Amino acid sequence: MMETGKCLYTSTITIITVRVNRMPEEMPGTITIEVDFSHVPVRPVSAKEIRELEVALMIASLFRPDVIKGLMDPNEFTTWVDSLAVAAGALAREKAGYTVRRIAEELGRTEATIRRHLAGETKAGKIVKETYEMLVRGKIRLVVPGQAGIAPSEEVEKARKEAEECKAKLDSLTKELEKVKAEKEKLEAKVRELEESKKKVEEKIAMIKEALEKLVSQL
Repeated sequence: MMETGKCLYTSTITIITVRVNRMPEEMPGTITIEVDFSHVPVRPVSAKEIRELEVALMIASLFRPDVIKGLMDPNEFTTWVDSLAVAAGALAREKAGYTVRRIAEELGRTEATIRRHLAGETKAGKIVKETYEMLVRGKIRLVVPGQAGIAPSEEVEKARKEAEECKAKLDSLTKELEKVKAEKEKLEAKVRELEESKKKVEEKIAMIKEALEKLVSQL
């Protein structure tokens, strides 16, 4: 096993620890960035823990060689990221005991799409499920080598900015989803109101019809 050397910097993003190590003297000028997932909750019981598991699944999946290859194609980048985000969000919520219907509502996808991701029938769903299983077994350990001559602080700053950008995008998507949910609730309330009005009108029509029938029978 390669020696990681002295730890130069440690940062925690939610519950994921990013550690920068200087390599031993026989490898001068090199560093590694190690991502520790050992404290990620695999059975979340709160919204915060769901978020932590969701982010961990997303990051660990993105570093898989087959995913990195897919991300190299600019035409596939958005599709890959979106699919992995939905699959990670769905699995994290399923492990918290959410129903498929609730997951679909929160993520803004159809129940059929969520079921396919959770069953591993989509490529993103299959990848995220495999990532989760490795996470449960403690088999995920990402070690990214740093380029010689680049200061650790630059690598860390780059990783931090990328993490913040991902978080900002997720927050933006969450806000948009909340807006859509609020609009949906308004429409559902309007539908219920119209159905109630329809019911009252039908009752009045029935009463009028009954009264007319009585009048006719008296003639």
